[in-house]
Amino acid sequence: MKKYLLFAILMLTAVKTAAQKQIFEATNLQEKIKEEKTVAILPFDVTITYKKIPKNFDKEENDAQEIKMSKNIQSSMYTFLLRKKDKYSVTFQDVDKTNILLKKAGLMDKIDESTKDEIAKALGVDAVIGGKYEIEQTKSEAGAIASAVLLGGFGGKTGTGTLTLTINDGQSGDLLWRFFKTLDDNIMTSTDDVVEHMMRKVSRNFPYDNK
Repeated sequence: MKKYLLFAILMLTAVKTAAQKQIFEATNLQEKIKEEKTVAILPFDVTITYKKIPKNFDKEENDAQEIKMSKNIQSSMYTFLLRKKDKYSVTFQDVDKTNILLKKAGLMDKIDESTKDEIAKALGVDAVIGGKYEIEQTKSEAGAIASAVLLGGFGGKTGTGTLTLTINDGQSGDLLWRFFKTLDDNIMTSTDDVVEHMMRKVSRNFPYDNK
């Protein structure tokens, strides 16, 4: 009976782990990576929802927060990659330049309506890194702080989220690599924390890592 119970626990753990992290690699990934020299990081597609809509919910404010977080995650990722630039086989375009070129091309507000090869051409890069961050708030920040104080310490859980990271070829627009991860959010989590957490999980599989 104990053996069956242990097996069931192991299987459930394996299923949960698989659901938390998924990686896709195109068959021609390595071939394409060798051809690439410059890669751009696009603003992330951020969605903030609530399990229970707050009493004083303001849609415009929520939309503004999504846009702010979109740029913050993009900037945090660029900073992270720049910090470790000697580890990578490509250079990453400055995100300020990326965003200026997107605006000039009229693509900043139409990223989800444009193909990745169209975007890469406008940016003059060999590939683009895109991402999606979706978070569902399950507890108010005040409630999380109260829970943290009661339990001792900080970091009360306020929500759950999913983060997707993709790399698309600049010539064809084809998806070369995709990383998906579920994660928890808390009152101490910043966009830097989100990126740091994600890249620690990605590091072993990040295509541009020289290894």
